[in-house]
Amino acid sequence: MTHEVVRTSAGVPAIRSVEDGEVMHPGVGPLVEAQELYVRQSRLAERLRAGPLVLYDVGLGAGSNALAARAVAQETGGRLELVSFERDLGALELALEEGAAFGLEGERAAAARALLERGRHESAHTTWRLVRGDLLEALDRQTVPADVVFWDPFSPRVNPALWTVAAFARVRAHAAARATLFTYSASTAVRAAMLLGGWQVGVGDGIGSKRQTTAAAVALADLARPLPPSWPARLARPDAPLPADAPPDAAQRVARLPQFLRGA
Repeated sequence: MTHEVVRTSAGVPAIRSVEDGEVMHPGVGPLVEAQELYVRQSRLAERLRAGPLVLYDVGLGAGSNALAARAVAQETGGRLELVSFERDLGALELALEEGAAFGLEGERAAAARALLERGRHESAHTTWRLVRGDLLEALDRQTVPADVVFWDPFSPRVNPALWTVAAFARVRAHAAARATLFTYSASTAVRAAMLLGGWQVGVGDGIGSKRQTTAAAVALADLARPLPPSWPARLARPDAPLPADAPPDAAQRVARLPQFLRGA
């Protein structure tokens, strides 16, 4: 068994990786986090009412984020193409065994089982595809750009390759003109990686014990709370946390980005 069910500090069920000990959605649990951090912040319902969307679900895990997005498409009558990226399907397999604890009953469970068995599930409002393997290689095989990205892989400690400048640049290259990206991390190094990877970056809503998360966008106008012009100063410190593949002049590059020169 690669995963096991544990209880978060809030007393709700979550899934822990046996191999590295990391808990998925360790605070409020997967169902609340899917709704509050990803679905609500991305204004998914509003955007689906305006037209069809492509959503990249990076880190399928137990399927909570993807299933929450599917539910919004069904409720709004919108059209959603959902692409879930994952290497290890153990979390979803375990969540299906647990059923109701992870919101996997009825049609939701049937859709998840179909995804596992056939790599694809279609409904009246959603096409759901599973892309297995290395994310950075898989992205280059995608032909339809993302309108929304839920960035929810394991943390930089466990999965450092997906929190680099190169990773965010790769997904930026596959993003539509008004794409937005949301993630649970609010670290300086992660935000610097996003900025150097070509994203405009802002403050995301807090959830549980997290005071902030992070929102990013292709267009600055699509950020509710962009990082302030003073933010790059923190990168100039000798001990500033930076992504592993940051260039030597990372602080200077970030300070010169148009996002921080607005109004100058």
